[in-house]
Amino acid sequence: MDTIGSYSQNRYPTHIGIIMDGNGRWAKQRSLPRSMGHFEGVKAAKRIVQAASELEIPYLTFYAFSTENWSRPSKEVDYLMNLFSTRLFSEINFYNSVGARILVRGNSSRFPSSVQNAIISTQDATSHNRHITVTLAINYGGQDEIVRSVNRWLSDRDCGGREFSAEDVMKHFDHPEIPTVDYIIRSGGERRISNFLLWESAYAELMFYDSLWPDWRKEHLVQACEEYANRIRRYGGVLDE
Repeated sequence: MDTIGSYSQNRYPTHIGIIMDGNGRWAKQRSLPRSMGHFEGVKAAKRIVQAASELEIPYLTFYAFSTENWSRPSKEVDYLMNLFSTRLFSEINFYNSVGARILVRGNSSRFPSSVQNAIISTQDATSHNRHITVTLAINYGGQDEIVRSVNRWLSDRDCGGREFSAEDVMKHFDHPEIPTVDYIIRSGGERRISNFLLWESAYAELMFYDSLWPDWRKEHLVQACEEYANRIRRYGGVLDE
């Protein structure tokens, strides 16, 4: 699948959101601890970033840790926090090699200082890259982002009595400069979006795959993009007949 028709590639999505599901089941199938599934999941994410860069997809958002994931066993949460604090900044050479600017969306106030520092350092160190923007949704929930956006609007608004608008919500999101998501892909067999990019995905195409996240490689992303290229997006309208 390395040979891609120019017609279909021109219709690839601008912004892909990925729900990386199946790390724990991947590890369980191999009688490994869940932490190994997450570790392999990081490798899969790097492969997909590399592939997206090669396919010239400008925006990629990974659902890395949801606002609901704090309810997982403390040992697993601690491992993930350590993974964020140690792996984010240590991959600077990789990010630079693919021209990736790294951003993080979500409520970072609950993170330990080591994670907060890794986020700041990584965003600063990759701010010059422009080939692809990779956003990591960490302690992220679509409902939480909308609530935080409204609270920001309430705290700094000078509305002059005007009514609250959709634009007011969007411009107070974590990264309003990033375009809304075109395509949401979920691995692992589940058929739901689990509070991911709720506002931004209003007209996103959806695709669900049974393959577990640590098994993902470039061919999976190419297959998904080819599927997207064959879809017709109407945005609530009708096509001319």
